[in-house]
Order: sequence, then structure tokens, then C-alpha cells
Amino acid sequence: MKLPFDYIAGLAFLLIGLFFTVESRKISESAYGSAVGPDIFPFVLGLLLLIFSLRLLYETFKKRGAAVKRGNYHYKKFFIILISAILYVSLLETIGYILSTFLFLLVAFQTMERRGIVKSILVSAAFSFGVYLLFVELLGGVLPRLPLF
Repeated sequence: MKLPFDYIAGLAFLLIGLFFTVESRKISESAYGSAVGPDIFPFVLGLLLLIFSLRLLYETFKKRGAAVKRGNYHYKKFFIILISAILYVSLLETIGYILSTFLFLLVAFQTMERRGIVKSILVSAAFSFGVYLLFVELLGGVLPRLPLF
């Protein structure tokens, strides 16, 4: 019996989320010049990954009796988003959080759905600036700035 892709992915993400939450507790709780410690972000991401993977496993078991259809896999879209995520991480320090996040989100939104470029630009810009302002100004965290500042 072959295990469905969702089941394997759910287990893999569950293990990764568990690893993130456990290992984030080993990071120091405070950082110089920041009210939010470096342990918070990986911990929250790990918890979210745990929650979403449990949801995926639940959905997989719920549809266990239904026939599994052969999916129409979008490898091209997957590799475009994977390469853009790698570029995002690589360029984060160089071009800053706002610009790199904006470009990554714009590429990801346009890869998933080609139409609506104006909407993609607006959502990408609003998210990039909103998260930056929320994290830096409100929470007192530190994110890479634009190279101009």
C-alpha cells in the first residue's frame, strides 16, 4: 500500500515543526537593542507548522476512504517559488527586508495566479510595510533595512 503524498507531507511538516519549537527554546531570549528575542519567531513558526500539519493529517485521515485521484502536479510553479524563496533568503541582508519580501511575494502571487498584477503589487507592498512597521516600531524588533538607509 502506497501512502498518499498528503500523509507523508503532513508527517514531515509535523516533525519539522516539532524540531523548530524544541530547538527555538535553546536560543537566547533577549537580543541587544530588541524587545523581542530571537527565539520568538522560530517558536511561533514551529507552532504554526505543527498546527497546519495536524490539520493536514486530519484532512488526510478524513478522506482516507475516498479514492485518491492522481493529481495534476505543477512542478514549474513549485520550482519558481522554491528558487524565489532561496533568492529571498540570500538577498534579505543585501537589499533589506521590505524590498526582498515585496519581490518574493509578488513573484509568488503571480506564479500562483497570473491575473491581477495590481492587486498583487498592493498586497505585497501592504504586507511588507505592515509587518516591518509592526515588528520594528511596535514590538521593537530588528529587521534588515533598505541599503539606502
